[in-house]
Amino acid sequence: MQDIRGRTVLLTGASTGLGPHIARRLHGAGAKFVLSARNEEALNRLAQELGESRVIVADLSRAGEAERLAEEAGAVDVLVSNAGIPASGRLANRSVEEIDRAIAVNLRAGMILAHALAPAMVRRKAGHIVFMSSVAGKAPAAGVSIYNATKFGIRGFGLALREELWGSGVGVSVVCPTFVNEAGMWAETGLKAHPMSGEVSPAQVADAVLRAIVKNRAEVDVMPLHLRAGLKIAAVAPRLAATVARSTGATRPSEELEKRQKHKR
Repeated sequence: MQDIRGRTVLLTGASTGLGPHIARRLHGAGAKFVLSARNEEALNRLAQELGESRVIVADLSRAGEAERLAEEAGAVDVLVSNAGIPASGRLANRSVEEIDRAIAVNLRAGMILAHALAPAMVRRKAGHIVFMSSVAGKAPAAGVSIYNATKFGIRGFGLALREELWGSGVGVSVVCPTFVNEAGMWAETGLKAHPMSGEVSPAQVADAVLRAIVKNRAEVDVMPLHLRAGLKIAAVAPRLAATVARSTGATRPSEELEKRQKHKR
């Protein structure tokens, strides 16, 4: 989809974090919106700012909400599945309810929305679907095993769905940012990422989403070059990569985040 002017984008997780940054960037390229999240007040403010936007309040952790959102959204040209929750903490410290919620929001919702919306795109022979994964969808770390699972899962699903829809006129992309400063789940912790992982801005992530759509990229990594190189090495030598990460302290941010969350509990 080389031009999104006048196209309707369904954006989940639109009210906070990366959502408004993505919305403003796509709006600047001419998109219209169906904005969805739990915070109706924040959604209405964003819709008023953007213009030509509908608001659908939905809690994607609840059964049936993804299905309802797809039905109420109707025909859309682009899906940006951006909703997500941190799901940090060691497995033993998470309840079954917390695990189910993470899977529902981070993984199931995107799959269900794609299942509901892709057939109409295929019939029109035009459309695009973007899944927001993460560096956590490429590199496992202690203290974020559930989050890793959901982000590995949505990344794998997106890349496989791209192959399923190849030649149909419908593109599928996966966007994988490293730690994002200024806005979003990581920024809210107040922690700093290890230099090996680096940090990126919300504007860089929003640019990546637009680039994924208009250039039909399979996967867009939003991270420093040295981290991209490190992930390529990790793909062929995972044990070595894990040893290096532990020895250099690259996993400490995840461990510190778990400590903070445990304190809050």
